Amino acid sequence: MIEYTELYKALEVAGAEQWARIMPSQLERAFANQSHGDLPRWQSLVDQLPALLADDIDLLNQVRVGREHDLSADQRQNLYDKLIGLHPWRKGPYELFGINIDTEWRSDWKWDRLSQHISPLKNRLVLDVGCGNGYHCLRMYGAGAKLVLGVDPTMLSVMQFKAIRKLHGEAPVYVLPLGIEDVPLETKVFDTVFSMGVLYHRRSPMEHLMELKGCLRPGGELILETLIVDGDVNTVLVPENRYAQMRNVWFLPSTEMLMLWMRRCGFKNIRLVNVTKTSVEEQRSTEWMQFHSLENFLDKDNQDLTCEGLPAPIRAIVIAEVD
Repeated sequence: MIEYTELYKALEVAGAEQWARIMPSQLERAFANQSHGDLPRWQSLVDQLPALLADDIDLLNQVRVGREHDLSADQRQNLYDKLIGLHPWRKGPYELFGINIDTEWRSDWKWDRLSQHISPLKNRLVLDVGCGNGYHCLRMYGAGAKLVLGVDPTMLSVMQFKAIRKLHGEAPVYVLPLGIEDVPLETKVFDTVFSMGVLYHRRSPMEHLMELKGCLRPGGELILETLIVDGDVNTVLVPENRYAQMRNVWFLPSTEMLMLWMRRCGFKNIRLVNVTKTSVEEQRSTEWMQFHSLENFLDKDNQDLTCEGLPAPIRAIVIAEVD
């Protein structure tokens, strides 16, 4: 079980005493939530992971813990069996003692697109909203962050992170089964806040932007990545039903509309740093995520459209600051 005492202390030192006080009860409720029907099995798999010591770890250029020659064939098979039991793996990839977890998303491609544009993370307090299993959290720590805190209500993602952290060892990196709504308003302690792949899932995108703004200290930086559509400052797509088979997609703005929203919310120095169409090479089914993926969500005859006839996924990265 991950010990959170050091996290509470770090939040208190940073000035987030209110959150540090209520976080233990938030976590207790989250882990006791009976809707996570597979939680006992997932926890058992994490508990059964072998106690391994990795001398060779790389979080700067990838997420790699240990080497293949550190384990015997039997040890590696045992580790593989435990990790594949946490299927499906969405974010990655990971290399753990020679086992390549080839996840649905090539999350390293997204990191490569944004890392050259953000302020250096060295010694920063970082919040990653909707962090999944913590792949980018580990890359942020590898880039020098002092503390990285990820929040994501998907319990399987949290358990996958616990598995990786157990193999990696103690580090000031945490993934909590919480959402942005669990962060007290106007916390204002984080130097950098990431929100990647979240905005279009929110019924009120402006409210989400204000929540993110409230997490940042004065002068802090927001890295926002979201689905967009082509168009001008008046363009926003509101899917009537599903979008690429996703039920909970509410607003897909143009980049101009997105930056207008951000200006209205008080962000400054807003700049668009990347626009990339999502490819079936970046998001796909693998041994580690065997369900349908992007290829199944696009029009069979025209990959510029989703299966619903809407514009195919395009993602933009926007960086901004707060006063």
